Amino acid sequence: MRLILLSLLIVSLLLTACQPSHHDEAASDQDSEPVVTQTGDKPDYPETKTVDVVDNYHGTLVADPYRWLEDDVRESAEVEAWVNAQNAVTNAYLDSLPNRDAIKQRLTELWNFERYSVPFSEGGRIFYSRNDGLQNQSVLYVQDSADAQARILIDPNTWSDDGTIALAGVVPSPDGERLAYGVQDGGSDWRTWRIMDIETGEVLADELVWLKFTSVSWSKDGSGFYYSRYPAPEEGEELQSLNLNQKVYFHTVGTSQEQDQLVHEVPDNPEWGHFSEVTEDGRYLVITTWVGTDSRFRITVKDLQQGNTIELIDNFEFDYSFITNQGSRLYFSSNNGAPKNRVIAIDLDNPAMDQWQEIIPESEHVLVAIDFVGNRFIVEYLEDAKSAIRLFESDGTAAGSVELPGIGSAGGFTGDADDNETYFSFSSFNTPPAIYRYDVASGERTLFKRAEVDFDPEEYQVSQVFYTSKDGTRVPMFIAHKKGLELNGNLPTLLYGYGGFDISLTPGYSTRWLSWMEMGGVFALANLRGGGEYGRDWHKAGTKLQKQNVFDDFIAAGEYLIENNYTNSGKLAVMGGSNGGLLVGAVINQRPELFAAALPMVGVMDMLRFHQFTAGRFWTDDYGSADSPEEFAALYAYSPYHNLKPGTKYPATLVTTADRDDRVVPGHSFKYAARLQQVHAGESPVMIRIETRAGHGGGTATTKAIELLADQYAFLTANMGAGVSAP
Repeated sequence: MRLILLSLLIVSLLLTACQPSHHDEAASDQDSEPVVTQTGDKPDYPETKTVDVVDNYHGTLVADPYRWLEDDVRESAEVEAWVNAQNAVTNAYLDSLPNRDAIKQRLTELWNFERYSVPFSEGGRIFYSRNDGLQNQSVLYVQDSADAQARILIDPNTWSDDGTIALAGVVPSPDGERLAYGVQDGGSDWRTWRIMDIETGEVLADELVWLKFTSVSWSKDGSGFYYSRYPAPEEGEELQSLNLNQKVYFHTVGTSQEQDQLVHEVPDNPEWGHFSEVTEDGRYLVITTWVGTDSRFRITVKDLQQGNTIELIDNFEFDYSFITNQGSRLYFSSNNGAPKNRVIAIDLDNPAMDQWQEIIPESEHVLVAIDFVGNRFIVEYLEDAKSAIRLFESDGTAAGSVELPGIGSAGGFTGDADDNETYFSFSSFNTPPAIYRYDVASGERTLFKRAEVDFDPEEYQVSQVFYTSKDGTRVPMFIAHKKGLELNGNLPTLLYGYGGFDISLTPGYSTRWLSWMEMGGVFALANLRGGGEYGRDWHKAGTKLQKQNVFDDFIAAGEYLIENNYTNSGKLAVMGGSNGGLLVGAVINQRPELFAAALPMVGVMDMLRFHQFTAGRFWTDDYGSADSPEEFAALYAYSPYHNLKPGTKYPATLVTTADRDDRVVPGHSFKYAARLQQVHAGESPVMIRIETRAGHGGGTATTKAIELLADQYAFLTANMGAGVSAP
């Protein structure tokens, strides 16, 4: 298994104190229907009622006047009315912007290019997805052999009229006869899994529900697969379910889910989650148990032939990500004794730690992904946030590297030990994605597909700079823009960041960034602490009591762009989503005068209550918890919702969220926007855009993605003065 596969499942928990000792909640006597009030030259914001809620955190009384906005919009008529009133004001403002239609038209043109996923093979068949450009959802194709004509296997565009039902995971059986696939409805993290006969296209009667944060892994004989699921939530609680008691089951093809065999559970620890994978030879089931988002795992191995179970790793101290096995010898990537990761082998016949063997030692660069293909390890490293691919024999002997087309991001390289070829993708900010076929033995690289986008890459340039943060830390940042721009200190600049959960931001192609640059803007991506660009230590330096480092890094990035004549505070915008939405909210609170505009998307805005909703309880690995007096003090000091100050002139701000986001529930953004509108003393607009039948971002229909970005860029161009223009 590629290290990145399990990491993405854990990351999906994001993007992913004891209870307050005193809680008094009482609704006010105000009408539940929001009313619109006129406030001078500002937009006509809806008047949002307040309630008398005060929580006691370790002796500190904290008011939460917008607590009622946490209610599920699908269940509360009062919250629904507030959403409708806010959207009416926001839509009226956006509709008035003269350049929005032109931006949307150009975005549509740029989006309209044929694109492919990285192919993978199973049972002699080759699978990949393709989008003709503007399809709401990509279509899954299969080639029955390397020389066969590709045919459509699943077209999720036929599943809904508005494109909001998506294909969310495909896993063929080892013989290539059947396909298990996940269905995502309206952006929810919940998945329904079905089974298809690949030869005939027949969908079997099997239906598995209430799956979340899991994939599936077939048995060697293809009779069924292992998967994890939660108990069905109470009626009406799907959006805010706390996701407890995940268990591992085996589903036999052709039977009902009620007949599935329970394989693994830990009833005394309901917060634990489990990911299971059958080894390539079918002998073992490797169960990786996690407790949060910090890549700290327990490993249980079940011998599927002998029936015995081995508790291989029985603590949550380090990352152990299963790669492959050779008989009883299991290979893992681990940060135990190696903050930037190494590869180790553990023999199940002699599993004591002092018998572990190091196969690939830790490098000066962080190891972020690995697979075993053609009897070689293919390893991706990040070198100052840029991809580098190296090869190693099964005994760890260096075997060269894979030449990449330039400075950018690579991904793929999946396959089995006996495969002689694999596929990978490559892109950069000014390089559209290309997919290559790679011969593992010879090292030959041939082009499989290249995206043809309506722009000239030679007109743009990408550079990497390093700047100094508040405490002296050296931080990298990518800067991309049209060639020939004069650095006059007056260029509209969009600064993007994330800074959390060991996630690395690398230089890849995106229509989002290209369109901004084409309009004359500068795009900057800062690799903040809290991410994974330099390994475990870099990540830890941006977590819990050290979280302020992330905000300092982002503020310093903005200051660098100003000091080096890219822009000024009247032309600098910040953007980020999920944990990045928290980032944007925190920095515009701390330095409102530094930025002209802000785009916080699906952000974690209430740092005292995030753990009480859905996947939020997992995030305490990065954030800490208000349960702890010390961590409460740190959280309360930067929580975006709690640190909005009356009488402050905030940047023009467009908050975005979705009504079905069951990862970062929309109540975060609702409460933050209501409070921001109440305290904002400036004339710049501060408003919220709430998407319907959408979630945290996964599975978003192309039409919705284009409309959102057009609204965001029209908002920026209207609030950053001259210099950036519609196409």
